[in-house]
Amino acid sequence: MTKTFHVRAVLLDMDGTLVDSTAAVERTWLAWAEPHGLDPARVLEVVHGRQGYESMAILLPDRPHELNIAENAVMLADEAEDVAGVVAVGGAGDLLRDLLPHPHAIVTSADVPLMRARMNAAQLQIPALHITAENVTASKPHPEGFLLGASRLGVDPADCLVFEDSEAGIAAAKAAGMRVVGVGAASAAHEPDLVVADLTGIVIEADATGLTLMIG
Repeated sequence: MTKTFHVRAVLLDMDGTLVDSTAAVERTWLAWAEPHGLDPARVLEVVHGRQGYESMAILLPDRPHELNIAENAVMLADEAEDVAGVVAVGGAGDLLRDLLPHPHAIVTSADVPLMRARMNAAQLQIPALHITAENVTASKPHPEGFLLGASRLGVDPADCLVFEDSEAGIAAAKAAGMRVVGVGAASAAHEPDLVVADLTGIVIEADATGLTLMIG
């Protein structure tokens, strides 16, 4: 059944939403986790959607924050060099193309080099506005990134629609007061407003009051 959202702007997560980078993310994090003797299943449960230093703090709560920040910087640089297997999520290219004339932004926990590396590997157009790790002080599930995206677009948070896949990302969008479309079957566990398998077949119509997205 098709669901309709009337909004003024669209905010999009990157990993798991626009690009399938699961293999690259898991390679990086499992390599980091091994010398710490961490349970791989627990690591993969935590890391998606968050900035790396926040995931490290959850997994190794007694470590100094400064060490997490330093290791995260190294990890981001390594991830930007490892884009093997990174591909576009179905429909992502069409959605970004259709959004070009309208207010939209990426809101990602990646930094700019990693965002560019993964979007380029997936052959996706990078929106003019992107909120990245450099722009925020708090990681998802904190709503700072989404609120900043809305502010820079000049749109009330309640008038934004978010596309997200992870628990942390969906929680961040909800905390920002935004409606959320969950991408991928696993997103249903986090109670978004709608769940889609991918981004295929989304129809956008514009009028004087904003955008109507017909999804599903």
